[in-house]
Amino acid sequence: MIGKEIIETKPISGAEVKEILEDFSNDNELTYEQNLTLNHLARFKRYSLEDSKEIVEKLKNEFGLRDKVAVHIVDLVPKDLADLRLIFAKEPKKIDKEEMEKILEFLEQYDVEE
Repeated sequence: MIGKEIIETKPISGAEVKEILEDFSNDNELTYEQNLTLNHLARFKRYSLEDSKEIVEKLKNEFGLRDKVAVHIVDLVPKDLADLRLIFAKEPKKIDKEEMEKILEFLEQYDVEE
């Protein structure tokens, strides 16, 4: 790790990570950790890559959520208010019940992949 530094950090959805690892694996051999990550991402339901990007942008623009929270919502695919409350538990900006219900209604427009 000598001589390496982090230039930029940006939260990305699991669908994006899966796409990146699959593309990388076409030309290179994955490390143990990369294989574990890819296997983990393949096990759970999630939105498609296009839907993930669209949902994150709309959550940020229409609901005023931070990148990190929008990505958590996309990755965890919340089904009810209890799931959303857990995501918003440590947020400094408190979200009321009506706003959470609007977010859930918005998410219902998108199909979840198996």
